[in-house]
Amino acid sequence: MINVGIVGGSGYTAGELIRLLLVHPKTKIDFVFSTSRAGKPVTSVHQDLLGDTNLEFSSEINPNVDVLFLCTGHGNSTKILQDFTVSPGTKIIDLSRDFRLADNNSFGNRKFIYGLPELQKSAISDADNIANPGCFATAIQLALLPAAHISALENGIHIHGITGSTGAGSSLRDTTHFSWRDNNVSIYKALDHQHVGEVTQSLTQLFPDYNSELNFVPVRGNFSRGIFISAYTESDLSLEQAQSLYEEFYADAPFVHLSEEPLHLKQVVNTNKCLLHLQKENGKLLVTCIIDNLLKGASGQALQNMNLMFKLDEKTALQLKATHF
Repeated sequence: MINVGIVGGSGYTAGELIRLLLVHPKTKIDFVFSTSRAGKPVTSVHQDLLGDTNLEFSSEINPNVDVLFLCTGHGNSTKILQDFTVSPGTKIIDLSRDFRLADNNSFGNRKFIYGLPELQKSAISDADNIANPGCFATAIQLALLPAAHISALENGIHIHGITGSTGAGSSLRDTTHFSWRDNNVSIYKALDHQHVGEVTQSLTQLFPDYNSELNFVPVRGNFSRGIFISAYTESDLSLEQAQSLYEEFYADAPFVHLSEEPLHLKQVVNTNKCLLHLQKENGKLLVTCIIDNLLKGASGQALQNMNLMFKLDEKTALQLKATHF
């Protein structure tokens, strides 16, 4: 059995991770660390797990677990590794953005591999430390990587993305308050979102001469979970050529699927799937992409990475049904 530790146990991503690990046939949760909830039942926060676990939040970190998931806020993973001893033999999967970029992907002797399985499955399988991608970054990359693979992103890229309120985390803030969010949408961090750096890094990995402008406008949606991305760029590819390109690129990606029909978000909520739809109009290739921000955009992808690191089937504990109705 893989002995698992979780730090930052009271947030949304930790709750989803615990849910998945409890049904994973090869894992045992050693501890769920939380400074604010120590000694209280995990179900006092993650009430959807009532009846599934008797775990309590821990005030201590076992440094010798097989794998440690850091489900902390951005900037806090570095602090955790500074303040607590972790065995050199413990693998780490970090869900913050602390180690995602190549110019800041190390802590001491630990080097973090960027954990997008559809881009570098082999490197993940050999890694001891993973920087889990951001939710928006995951969806945008999966929409664009096949085109980057054949250097077909020479023109400007325009991206519109809408995300649910869980993408902002579990802490209360003005823009997650029900009265504000309900029946409302708003733009934030337009053309300056923190995930653009991740996307550019990966596109350049496949297309070294990539220097096109990436215009991303993120939007807060009035729903709880999910991300819907629409990206378009001028392209000489026919629709048939684009479909063949995407199908070939994702042939070994069990969670990425092309749809012949237009997408809607309920197809992926509660799953680790990414669904894509391609359209060609007036010389532009339009790619729509949908994921669950808490699963394929966070905890599901983290578990997929763990499966690869421990040489398990990457689909283990991740074959989930969408909440379609």
